[in-house]
Amino acid sequence: MPFDVITIGGGFSGLVTACRASELGATALVLEQSEDDRYPCSSRFTTGVVNVMGIGVMSPREDLYAAIMQGSAGMADPAIARVIAWNGQRTIEWLSVQGARFINRALQKDQPGQRVLAPPRRLQAGLDWEGRGGDVLMRRLEELIVARGGEVRRGAKAVELVMDKGACVGVEVTRKGETQRIDAKAVVVADGGFAANREMIAKYITPRADRVFARVGPGAKGDGIRMAEAAGARVGGFGEFYGYVHHRSAMTNPRQWPYPHLDAIAELSVLVGPDGLRFTDEGLGGVCMANAIARLPDPLSAFLIMDAEAWANEPKYSQTVACNPAMTANGGDLISAPTVDALATAIGAPAPALAETIVRHNAGIARGDFSGLKVARTQRKHPPLPILKAPFYAVPLSAGITGTMGGVIITPNAQATDASGAPIKGLYAVGTTVAGLEGGPRAGYVGGLSKSFILGLVAGEHIAANR
Repeated sequence: MPFDVITIGGGFSGLVTACRASELGATALVLEQSEDDRYPCSSRFTTGVVNVMGIGVMSPREDLYAAIMQGSAGMADPAIARVIAWNGQRTIEWLSVQGARFINRALQKDQPGQRVLAPPRRLQAGLDWEGRGGDVLMRRLEELIVARGGEVRRGAKAVELVMDKGACVGVEVTRKGETQRIDAKAVVVADGGFAANREMIAKYITPRADRVFARVGPGAKGDGIRMAEAAGARVGGFGEFYGYVHHRSAMTNPRQWPYPHLDAIAELSVLVGPDGLRFTDEGLGGVCMANAIARLPDPLSAFLIMDAEAWANEPKYSQTVACNPAMTANGGDLISAPTVDALATAIGAPAPALAETIVRHNAGIARGDFSGLKVARTQRKHPPLPILKAPFYAVPLSAGITGTMGGVIITPNAQATDASGAPIKGLYAVGTTVAGLEGGPRAGYVGGLSKSFILGLVAGEHIAANR
């Protein structure tokens, strides 16, 4: 007998789908390629903040919908945006019934009133996931799936979708050196994006994929997107990603991610390339800056420039873990110089160019007007800080990718679609594997937990109703 549903991936997307479907009477199998009992993945690493484009998931649905459409500059599919907006509150309520614990507080200073998985992570440098909200909820969902007659099968890597007359009817899986076919009435691609796949990063984000780093577990290889496309599913929406501005040493130093990151102080300061010139609008925020860094000819050539006063006051601006002192205390160097010319020499930039960049920055602050700059400067939450007081500082930067954007194009029921836009029978996609919600000039990001929880719930219900 085939399973009613197989989910490819054991993160929140797959677990929620299987848990909801099994609650409604479907037989569920979760395939997880890692053999570890607590396999590493973004769901386990999460800080646990559940929001939609930065606002609380329990906000009025009209507000959530407007936030998605505005944040994506209208690029989101209105039908999929409504699915997120109209189902946010009931998804949190359903998770609570399953045993999820939430606290209602802001872990990030600029995002008040959020639902946060409990117990929340301690805000400190490096990873902190064991016994925290994501880890606890993943184990609870697995317990429920098993209790309802389902299975979470570890060390099982999906390699190909089985298609029959245009419908998905199963998966080919390798496990312990053997390949087998597992039949199912529905298969759900739920293995996350492709942040850990350098070939896909090079294809869709930057040809210098070796010069950005993945803030995710090793399983985010984009296999589900690849298999769905090979089976005839439409894919699209690629180009941007959700991520953070980090110290360059985060490439090799695990104590530099997921915290501290430099988003807050970078938004108030100046980012320059190796030519000493600005290359992005810092006021648009961390996600936009991270994308701009990744698009540089060399993504490891950017620097954050600030003065002594800005660095001394950095803890006041930090949204989570203050870089001062966490960045330097955990191995990140802070380049210091008594003059701007000396700082330019220290970072290998032309001194006249860096000096002019700083002069224009300070002049814009003084007159309250940044018009006329070659690269626009937006003023949003906080006014930018002047660069006047010695010593002057530079921080070498890198772009950290947490979640890629784009993937399988779905219906409002989370079904994958074919070239004509029609749903593919038996094939679904949820979470970070889907397109149609994000992107635009500001790289608008809906939220990884929201996409996983809400789309997983919707897919599980549709699968159970149509089995």
